[in-house]
Amino acid sequence: MENKLHVQDLRISFRTGNGKVQAVRGIDFDLAKGETLAIVGESGSGKSVTSKAILGILAGNSIVESGEIIYDGQDLLKISEEDFHKIRGDRIAMIFQDPMSSLNPIVRIGRQLTEAMLLKGRIRQRESKRAFRTCLKNLRDMMTASAGSEEERARAPVSCQKFQQFEKKHTQLEAAYNAAHEAATEALDDIGIIAFELEKNTVAKGAADRIRDIARCCRTSLNKYVVDPDRYKAEVAQNASALEGNFQKKDYKAVLENLYRLREIMTEGAARPKPNFFRMGYYLTFSSQPLPDMPLEKLNDFLLDYLLKDFMNDFLSDAQRAVTYSAEQCYSRIRAALQELEAAGQVYAAEELDKKQCMDTWKKLSAAVKGTIDPLAVSRDSLVYTFSPSMKSELDKYFHGAKANVGILRRYEREKRKYDAIVAKGRKPDWEVADAAVTDLELIKTNLAHIIGRLIEHYQALLNAADSRDYHAETVSVIDCLMENASGIVDKVTPRLARHRAIRLMEEVGISEPHKRFRQYPFEFSGGMRQRIVIAIALAANPDVLICDEPTTALDVTIQSQILELINRLKTERRLSVIFITHDLGVVANMADRVAVMYAGKIVEYGTSEDIFYHAAHPYTWALLSSMPDLDTNEKLAAIPGTPPNMIYPPKGDAFAPRNKYAMQIDFERQPPMFQISDTHYAATWLLHPDAPKVDPPKAVTERIARMNQRREAANE
Repeated sequence: MENKLHVQDLRISFRTGNGKVQAVRGIDFDLAKGETLAIVGESGSGKSVTSKAILGILAGNSIVESGEIIYDGQDLLKISEEDFHKIRGDRIAMIFQDPMSSLNPIVRIGRQLTEAMLLKGRIRQRESKRAFRTCLKNLRDMMTASAGSEEERARAPVSCQKFQQFEKKHTQLEAAYNAAHEAATEALDDIGIIAFELEKNTVAKGAADRIRDIARCCRTSLNKYVVDPDRYKAEVAQNASALEGNFQKKDYKAVLENLYRLREIMTEGAARPKPNFFRMGYYLTFSSQPLPDMPLEKLNDFLLDYLLKDFMNDFLSDAQRAVTYSAEQCYSRIRAALQELEAAGQVYAAEELDKKQCMDTWKKLSAAVKGTIDPLAVSRDSLVYTFSPSMKSELDKYFHGAKANVGILRRYEREKRKYDAIVAKGRKPDWEVADAAVTDLELIKTNLAHIIGRLIEHYQALLNAADSRDYHAETVSVIDCLMENASGIVDKVTPRLARHRAIRLMEEVGISEPHKRFRQYPFEFSGGMRQRIVIAIALAANPDVLICDEPTTALDVTIQSQILELINRLKTERRLSVIFITHDLGVVANMADRVAVMYAGKIVEYGTSEDIFYHAAHPYTWALLSSMPDLDTNEKLAAIPGTPPNMIYPPKGDAFAPRNKYAMQIDFERQPPMFQISDTHYAATWLLHPDAPKVDPPKAVTERIARMNQRREAANE
């Protein structure tokens, strides 16, 4: 399954006046495409801090001590704010607990929905244009470099220029189609609004202008590939003219009949399949013949056959030669980079790092690793792309920490002497001395060695798999990438189109009468409806990853269920990857594919939904299950005793030990490792150690599991 997000060894702290709060203490997880990962824990467990780190919105006093968050070949902890603007709200979106934190109370809902579409649409156009030019230039250069004869060398720039030429025609055709389609859908929206008003016997101000616009839209959207003019031209013209005339006569019944017929025609036209403008662009550019008159499916097949025979077969052959050559060149640079990396290990393993030597080595390594990037690779190699910024970040932390540690230790010693002096006088201070918040220089050196070692292993794996690559499939991917970016250039989001998409989004998230609601303010919506609007805004840019930070906590139970069902449905329909943050295991019982249980900044149990709800292994998970209400529970729910620890003074052993009635002596002395229970299930508790006594889950948990099993068996029957 394709992995969308990879989080490894994430450690985040916050500077405060009382000391450093260790909020996240080394967590790891992956998020696959189309799955829901629930992160569950009490307030202060670090779950929301994790989600904010993914979105790049941590507070100003945060300290990212180590780790990486890899998305699309980039480490989100290392990229600039400018780069984050291309991802935040576009590729990764977030739904917050309080919908009003995402809505402007004095701006209409429609404006707030369309604003993000317009902004992100322009950014995507620019990015698509840049990506298309870069990819085509790299392909042309590799075709020329890999040419085995003068004929091939001369053909490379000509064929690439030819490709660019008919791609331009392709984008023009697609832009014209989009404009006609936009006019058709705009007419449909306006028909819906006017029809609604007429059915209610109300005619809003400016209705005459809107009627004229509808008539104009219906006439101008007549396009062979949107509405069949041969079939509908006369009828559309007749109904459009009658529409204006009947409205002037105030014959609203006749107006409604005209509107409904126009809607039938435009709906049928808008639903027609989209032609293959890539093939059409080549035929119209180089055949010197008009398009043959035939059904769309046969036309697409005819155009494909012409394109392959006249151009694409030879172009694919030259492109595959270029892709193969480019990969072979990269392999030779990888072998050279491996030698540089292995030699550099000694520099970063010294007892005390030398700044000039380390930075010079980093620059040399960065250049060598950058040279191994294949210019024709469609997907980013995350380890290669993140190597240089990851190394630079660790080196900056080391040399800053080495300097700052001196002052921090001096202040700690001063506070410690003051504390000890008070104790020596027989008094007990009402304050404690926080551990010196020094930078762990040895940990940074370990991180540096890990970054280098992991890239070495990655390069060796690439070399071992060199003979098994499918260069034909990779070549097709390069061509598909060029076509996708060319389409992105013409996918212009106009205010009219944004309005149409916003109304469709409102319908998708369950907002009734979206044409009317489009012009309302947030205060005119209930809490559940406001949250639906926030979900629509989050989906406006069609993101890959959706983060839900307790999106139902502020809602009543009935509305909670509706919002959860909505998120689950949207995830399935849009193939979204969802991170769902909550403190209530019951909320995610029927929607999570995997669950990570967090406590005191660490993941204490991790597994599939089946693992966590039916085979929980950590006492904290047992406690969460025991406190989860259901319809069959007659007894008083068990509260988790005690309070979470103060993370300025993190516990030495298992952080849950003081609240855990099953705790052993070792729980207060050493943190448990993550024990593997199965291929999908892990838990960090000493109870899983082979020498630990056998402990059964609490009665409330075993009874709940028994009830769930009974219901599941009954449902299966």
